[in-house]
Amino acid sequence: MSYVQPAEFAAKMVDAGESKVMMSTKDTLIRAYMAGAILALAAAFAVTVAVNTGSFIIGALLFPVGFCTLYLLGFDLLTGVFTLVPLALFDKRPGVTTSAMLRNWGLVFVGNFAGAMTTAVFMAITFTMGFTTEPNAVGDRLMNIGHSRTIGYAEAGGGGMLTLFVRAVMCNWMVSTGVVAAMMSTSVSGKIMAMWMPILIFFYLGFEHSIVNMFLFPIGILLGADFTWGDYLLYNEIPTVVGNLVGGLTFVGAMLYSTHYKTSPKRVVQAVGTPAE
Repeated sequence: MSYVQPAEFAAKMVDAGESKVMMSTKDTLIRAYMAGAILALAAAFAVTVAVNTGSFIIGALLFPVGFCTLYLLGFDLLTGVFTLVPLALFDKRPGVTTSAMLRNWGLVFVGNFAGAMTTAVFMAITFTMGFTTEPNAVGDRLMNIGHSRTIGYAEAGGGGMLTLFVRAVMCNWMVSTGVVAAMMSTSVSGKIMAMWMPILIFFYLGFEHSIVNMFLFPIGILLGADFTWGDYLLYNEIPTVVGNLVGGLTFVGAMLYSTHYKTSPKRVVQAVGTPAE
């Protein structure tokens, strides 16, 4: 059978975290760059489908194709390393230190951002005929998304920022579940099926994903949306990164590590009428 038991994939999670920390700077950046570029293209695809069909659920159903593709190609997202790398630190793997973990996170962030920005520039060109015409309907929709999820949060004050943070936490709860779910199977079809479900949930519910947002908001600015780089960073990207870290590490990484990798001794139940030894 292709199904992998929880204790086995929990060990794979720790091994994966160690492997990512030990990866060279070149490989880390390339893999992060391609992950950001592919996920951004999937976001553009999903929004285009939603605009052209008038149905957001169809776009959400198709968005996971990007996540599955980048995972199967061995590329890395910041949301994934937030969940996996700390486990190798918890397990005291040789060479895995706090500074090494932060280095990995920093390189993946840079790579993801560069990849997403590349796709944002490419798509902005296609939506405006090389910046010679006004944005098409998809471009207009992207600008509206960027405005509502930066200025919209800011105008709501503390409640808006709390909502942003919670959406970011819940996002990486689902996205990191997708990362781990792929380890539950040894077949490509099994991996895809397992990944598809939690990614669909996060996208349809409108949760905040730091790498998707590295595309959605910069392209809005490139197309002329009414918000600034400062608005994007302060009222979305930075709180989203923090929320993604909390969600992936707590709801996924720490929980699976503590119950499937570091299991507690089984309870001993004394049978009725049996004298205690």
